[in-house]
Amino acid sequence: MARRLRPEGLDFAGTAPVRLVFTREVSASPERVFRALAHDVPGWAAWFPAVTSARPLDGGTGRDVRLRGGTRFQETVLAAEENELYAYRVDVTNAPAIRALVEEWRLTPAGAGTRVRWTFAADGPAVFRAGLRLAGPGLGRSFRGAVAKLDRRLTAVP
Repeated sequence: MARRLRPEGLDFAGTAPVRLVFTREVSASPERVFRALAHDVPGWAAWFPAVTSARPLDGGTGRDVRLRGGTRFQETVLAAEENELYAYRVDVTNAPAIRALVEEWRLTPAGAGTRVRWTFAADGPAVFRAGLRLAGPGLGRSFRGAVAKLDRRLTAVP
């Protein structure tokens, strides 16, 4: 059953009860990484293994994302600052226990490539928050693998 989450703003990425932050440097430029994040929403399924499908909604101001295992998210894009920041919040999901969820992708130049920082900011009951903290290392591995796959995809295409 779909549930509406608390509508948080971009500042939630810095104030959430649980904030998991991961970084990885890639050889692709910030422009290419940003384009993949913000403009090629369906392409997420090709590089982020947890994503089975993603599609933009409402002219790009929203997204519909489906994950392995059947989890669904309807999201609102909170920020799309060219080559620097892409962030969204989950508005509706079928995942239990989550009260609020914002994800932020920050891009900074790093040598000839990009430093990608992903913040997964969430709130829920105490048991959910504790479980999410325990899941942090797994989310970190998933992020690092996905961003490495994205980098290979971006650098293979001229």
